[in-house]
Amino acid sequence: MYFPYVRGRQYELLALRELAVNNLLGDHIIPIVEPVKLSPTLVNATAEYIKVQHPIAIIRNPAVGTFLKDWKDVKDDTKEAGYKQKFLNQYADPLVIKSVIMQRNAKSLLDHWDKQGVDKSELLVINIDRGFLDLYEHAFGAVVPKYVLILDESVFRRKVRHHKVLLDDKFEKQDRNADYQEITDEFFSDDHLYYKDDGFVGFSDYSVVGNEYLEAGFAPYAVAIHIVYFTLDKMLRVKHFVSDSNEDITNPALKYYEAVSKLAVWYNLKPHPVEMTLGLQTFLQHYKQQTYPGLGTVKKLSLMHHLELMAKYLNEVS
Repeated sequence: MYFPYVRGRQYELLALRELAVNNLLGDHIIPIVEPVKLSPTLVNATAEYIKVQHPIAIIRNPAVGTFLKDWKDVKDDTKEAGYKQKFLNQYADPLVIKSVIMQRNAKSLLDHWDKQGVDKSELLVINIDRGFLDLYEHAFGAVVPKYVLILDESVFRRKVRHHKVLLDDKFEKQDRNADYQEITDEFFSDDHLYYKDDGFVGFSDYSVVGNEYLEAGFAPYAVAIHIVYFTLDKMLRVKHFVSDSNEDITNPALKYYEAVSKLAVWYNLKPHPVEMTLGLQTFLQHYKQQTYPGLGTVKKLSLMHHLELMAKYLNEVS
């Protein structure tokens, strides 16, 4: 089972929603969302998963973003109050897996859920801070959560024996997009090949976005498109397609076309180096029509491609 871990930024939620609408995730992928704000996009994406009967895990105590502050600051009779009520209704649905990060506010959340009669065996737990392993052991001494994300370190493997999911940041993020010109192709992951042998029930990563979270974006000097693909021995690698006109921040549409042109040339090699996905197809349509969808959509399409490609692989081997 694959658990892609995404922050609830606009483009990530839109990617998840589009994958659900088009039924592209299969039966072996459960997305995990760490919401960064209380937004209509979060509510709409969650609604789509419930509609198509596909499970999705949503963290109730996110460690980044303004979600908890947004939640606390909601005023009655506002549109935000409407989002909050919809989210509460959705969170009661069994398709939405209640999820918690083991951190300082985890105990109060778990106590709250205990009072509500929430079954701890149905929870997903993110357990990646060794400072809270004792809290985990105390909270889950008698009941094993449904899934427990841990790092591949001995202290976590010793403390968490059952229902383990391996979490690792696979994306080697560069300081600047232009730096990917020096590393156009690199190893991404082989966890999908070995996680069961290593005693895990699933594996998780941050896709081609990476674990780093920044509150605000910025205009880049270069545009980079990240596309994962399988090698013949089923290792996962990532190709980086980078613009050339990277002297300043002007003309992002031209930068995008330069990058997507390189993607099109690579894809059209014979045989095709990667299986077609909806995200990849949309990239190639933008190339053919010479249209620029915006930088957020570039990230959305790369994420969509990765998750659909993993769904195809897992459907074949399961």
